[in-house]
Amino acid sequence: MTQPTSPSSPIDATPRVALISAFEPEIEILRSRIQGAEIVKRAKTDFVLGTLAGQPVVVFSSGVSMVNAAMTTQLALDHFAIKGIVVSGVAGGADPDLSIGDIAVPVQWGQYMEMAFARETDTGYDLPPFLSSDFANFGMMHTINLGVFEELAGHGTSRFWFPADETYLAAAKAAASKLELSSTAADGRQLTGVPQIYVGGGGVSGTAFVDNAKFREWAHTTFNARVMDMETAAIAQVADVNSVPFLAFRALSDLAGAESGANQFEIFMNLAGGNLADMVVAFLKELD
Repeated sequence: MTQPTSPSSPIDATPRVALISAFEPEIEILRSRIQGAEIVKRAKTDFVLGTLAGQPVVVFSSGVSMVNAAMTTQLALDHFAIKGIVVSGVAGGADPDLSIGDIAVPVQWGQYMEMAFARETDTGYDLPPFLSSDFANFGMMHTINLGVFEELAGHGTSRFWFPADETYLAAAKAAASKLELSSTAADGRQLTGVPQIYVGGGGVSGTAFVDNAKFREWAHTTFNARVMDMETAAIAQVADVNSVPFLAFRALSDLAGAESGANQFEIFMNLAGGNLADMVVAFLKELD
């Protein structure tokens, strides 16, 4: 009987930076730039080993959603010698000062849909006495910290934020100062301005695709969130528990319900993918 590979005996012992995107359209351009690519398949996931910008890397798709992201990230950590984790992909914008095509590099990530749905009373939506929230509610929805129930039972400490690595943030800032992003999509359509890179602020992740302006405004105001997605905070939590450096680049392909008219997600997908790949390469160069 074949025994599962353990972290102490990885498939590949070379220390690598894990480059993670949520799904295929986000990862195609980045994967095409890998030198000496070799594919290793585990649990229906293709892990592409190779070199990018002189750095040994392993590139894979996390899958969409918090559960898939946590599962595939831990899978990579269990089977490869991961020295750092970098997430790249598109996301909904939460900060009205950012525009479609901009890349946000938050300094911390939280799971804002770890929630209690409160009952309605004469005074509003009130949590039960054994629960509390550090944040403003959105109607009946109250964000609570991860691990709050374990903490109530005396097992551990709850928390909301998972920080990006300081060394990685410094490398991202250095890369951003040298990189000019493209403003022209693959089909020839152009943005009204040149996309910018913003390091700072927060990012939030949850289990819902958001295309609602009021909810976006609440997320930005409540969490100082620049971007909203469905994977990154779960990956940040897995990185934290494994003591692995973590950072995320998220390009705004839509503004989470803030645009006038229909959602513009598909229009700038190719533009965002190319700019994200350029950002990852510039970042990896700065790690040297």
